[in-house]
Amino acid sequence: MNRNILHVSARLAAFVLLGAASLAGGVSPAAREAAPSSTYVALGDSYSSGTGTRSYLADGTSCQRSVYAYPSLLAASKGYSLNFRACSGATTSDVTATQLGALGSTTSYVTISVGGNDAGFVDVLTECAKPAWMSNCTTAIDRSVNIINNQLPSRLSSLYASIRTRAPQAKVVVAGYPRIFNGEDCNAATWFSPTEESRLNATADLLNTRTAAAAAAAGFTFRNPTQAFTGRAVCDDTEWINGLSRPVAESYHPNRAGHTHGYTPLLATSLTGSTVTVTTATLQEAAAKEQELTHQQRTYTAQDNTITPETFEVPDLTSPEAKKAASKAGVNLKDKASVDRADRRHETQQNRSRP
Repeated sequence: MNRNILHVSARLAAFVLLGAASLAGGVSPAAREAAPSSTYVALGDSYSSGTGTRSYLADGTSCQRSVYAYPSLLAASKGYSLNFRACSGATTSDVTATQLGALGSTTSYVTISVGGNDAGFVDVLTECAKPAWMSNCTTAIDRSVNIINNQLPSRLSSLYASIRTRAPQAKVVVAGYPRIFNGEDCNAATWFSPTEESRLNATADLLNTRTAAAAAAAGFTFRNPTQAFTGRAVCDDTEWINGLSRPVAESYHPNRAGHTHGYTPLLATSLTGSTVTVTTATLQEAAAKEQELTHQQRTYTAQDNTITPETFEVPDLTSPEAKKAASKAGVNLKDKASVDRADRRHETQQNRSRP
């Protein structure tokens, strides 16, 4: 037989066999590996990195990236190739300086949460957790509100423009922040009053409003988690947000349930175009990527270590500051009733002094 005919026949036979395998769902492993996956870059702060989930990549940083955070769960559920750049403590300037290098013309998907650290929200929580006679929650919140209204919008606008420039084809979804409190404080070591909790929640709402406006102006999709987390705040029967925790860095952040049942389905439709329900298989697939993600993020260690972690501080009534304030306020630090009475009295005075 003619050699050319033999060659054509062999090619035809290979084509028929490949077609049959495809129809049967039997594409070879090599073919699957060769198929390019959609690239997904997760940017932002601790609400994206997964602080609060209690399990983190050993990547040599304090970023607290978790395979149980929503970026990892979204990537696992859809088979996306994830570059997990979100880092605890990151501000808008930190994202610009350390995270945007992961973006490129082939980036398909981007998620980001940022702005809370710009507004100093952790410092505000630290201040408001103290008894009012040794702190001023009202002033701390007012300072944060001023930043959110007058400085954050331009920072977000600049950051979002940079994201679009670097990833012109990407679908970008911006995640907001949930309300942390439900109006009561069930932790004995903190002194958040109902009024303070209401104002802190209102500040989170304001942060979402300003972020949503900046996202819309950039052509990005904003997803507000407020409704999804309603009834699941700190001190609710089912918490999706940690209250005061050990270690303290876990405090006031979404836990695994918050990422699994809150953020992941909330962002999925906008990001992927389909609903996502996190299953046991999804969690297993995400966990299986831990070593790969750890190795990947270690290449950024020098950049990530320029970010200053933001950590809530538990009120310390044994400190010199507390003893001095207690003496001035006539508080007996050995008597919790005295501590609490003075707290309520001073909070009332601070609220009356508000304009």
